[in-house]
Amino acid sequence: MTVNDIACTRPTLAAWLAEYEAIAADYVESLRAAGIDFAPKHVDAAERAALKERLARKGARFRNGDASISTGPLSTACEACATDDGSRTFYLSLACNRNCYFCFNANQADYEEGRRLKENWRCELDAFLEGDVPVTHVALTGGEPLLHPDEAVAFLARAHARAPQAHLRLYTDGDFLTEALLARLRDAGLTELRLSVKPDEEDAAEEALRRMTLTKRYIPQVMVEMPVIPGTLNEMKKLLQAMDDLGVFGINLLEFGYPMGNWEPFADRGFRIANPPFAIPYNYRYAGGLPVASSELACLKLVEFALDEGLSLGVHYCSLENKNRTQIFQQNSAVALDDALWEFDRDDFFWKTAKVFDGDMTVAEPLLREAGAPWARDPDEPSIQFHPRHLPLLAGTPVMPALSVNVVEQHGGAPAVRELALTLVAD
Repeated sequence: MTVNDIACTRPTLAAWLAEYEAIAADYVESLRAAGIDFAPKHVDAAERAALKERLARKGARFRNGDASISTGPLSTACEACATDDGSRTFYLSLACNRNCYFCFNANQADYEEGRRLKENWRCELDAFLEGDVPVTHVALTGGEPLLHPDEAVAFLARAHARAPQAHLRLYTDGDFLTEALLARLRDAGLTELRLSVKPDEEDAAEEALRRMTLTKRYIPQVMVEMPVIPGTLNEMKKLLQAMDDLGVFGINLLEFGYPMGNWEPFADRGFRIANPPFAIPYNYRYAGGLPVASSELACLKLVEFALDEGLSLGVHYCSLENKNRTQIFQQNSAVALDDALWEFDRDDFFWKTAKVFDGDMTVAEPLLREAGAPWARDPDEPSIQFHPRHLPLLAGTPVMPALSVNVVEQHGGAPAVRELALTLVAD
């Protein structure tokens, strides 16, 4: 049913659906006007949906509203990532010895200043360690943290001494790893080392496997974390098989992202942006930018490959949507809304409420009242809202309910609920 069909009997609902469609379309068109190329709308959506159904049947784990999909062992740091409760990631410097065209560090605030070694990293770390929340995970990233090996070791040792129960992890490109440095990192309490692999670099996989073999002698959990670039599926399958043969703990398959910088290297390689970029359009702060089309499909195929081949290593697909979950959780968990009308969705962390509009109100209100289900009228338009748990009360009626997706924002120091999307609820 189209918006025009709905407009005949439910003009308010149709107007809102058209409004949100226009917002999403305007966002894409504004980026197109800047020279960014988009894939056709929903180009591989059916194939991705079918793949997710197969993965669920085969036993893959789905988390955070299907934004995180995994099989095999999963790092506890990944489990703690979305809620960021007791978990924090730090950097000593944003400087790096590499110059990857897809790096998003330059998007971060005060990037040039951030390339200098932080003088106050001890104060930042101590403030977290001495906070009210029990510390569970501490990470050190960059840039490349091992450009500053003495400070990296000192950081980990300080975290380990003050929070000996915490899981400590380090992100590195591996270029500076030596046996002597790995021994120092081990002695400083490092639990997990995540190697990045530059997938379009010759012999990158072979060098990464050599470094994994070396690192496994010193660090309990060795992982790879890398973007899955469209067109590299066969190479990635070989890498996963080789990692499994080595007994590596796991791999984080990142959805390949465009960091909102120079589009030329992406255009030169024939890449396009997924359309729509996100299920729920919003001003996400994560610096990773926009998802590149076909990367998610490749990631899902790799998870299925791991299941079909019976690989023992952990294979975790971490989408750009998953990276944004932390922001949504932080915004929405900070405020408690009326739980008689609102649901805090523990999968994707949005606040949700059910709505009916226009003439449907006269059907819905008596049914809700008879069941003792609270509802509230909107003073500014012909609509009512109620808790999504009561949607089954309207099943089998001609009512066309919608699910409202919301975030809480701070305006003038006060929280305000902002609706981001309306989706029709299938009977």
